[in-house]
Amino acid sequence: MGKKRSWKQYRAIDLAMFAGMLVIFEFIIVMAARFWFPGQPFTVSLVAAITTIVYMRWGYWGVIHAMLGGVVYSFMSGAAAHQYLIYVVGNIFSLISVYILIKVGKEKVRTNTWGMLYPILVLLLMQTGRAIVALLLGAEPANIVGFYTTDSLSMLFTFVIIWIARRLDGVYEDQIHYLLRVNAKEGTEKEVNYES
Repeated sequence: MGKKRSWKQYRAIDLAMFAGMLVIFEFIIVMAARFWFPGQPFTVSLVAAITTIVYMRWGYWGVIHAMLGGVVYSFMSGAAAHQYLIYVVGNIFSLISVYILIKVGKEKVRTNTWGMLYPILVLLLMQTGRAIVALLLGAEPANIVGFYTTDSLSMLFTFVIIWIARRLDGVYEDQIHYLLRVNAKEGTEKEVNYES
């Protein structure tokens, strides 16, 4: 019989896998944008999508991915020190969404149609956080609009990725809920097999 993993080990492996995906996808997207579309004013990022999934799976732990996304994006873009601060600290503002997620209920957000607003909220909070940090660092208020307009394609990508993730069993689901559901299902199947 194989060794069983503890709850903390399972969470650590899961968080590490999503962090790895985030780093790889952000690297590919930023490099592709720099190579194929260097003059485009728009950016695409999967940070909000991956962070949203991790918030749903693990709650507040997703802030690690929000911050990591800011670091990777800044590094790959050749950002200055103040830009790291804008993207890393700005992305932390998305933590506000976890309070709402818990208040409303993860299952309600996961299964209801209006739950598709949640990933958009995560991205808007990140953008707003970046704008606020930029203002505090002395940016002109007129330049703040760029945090929303240049990242508009990320909104579409975030929406589509979460739409797909909601249809995959266990991906966009609180992991305690998911494991209990799977264990209950396995227990029922064992009882049926034993009786037949």
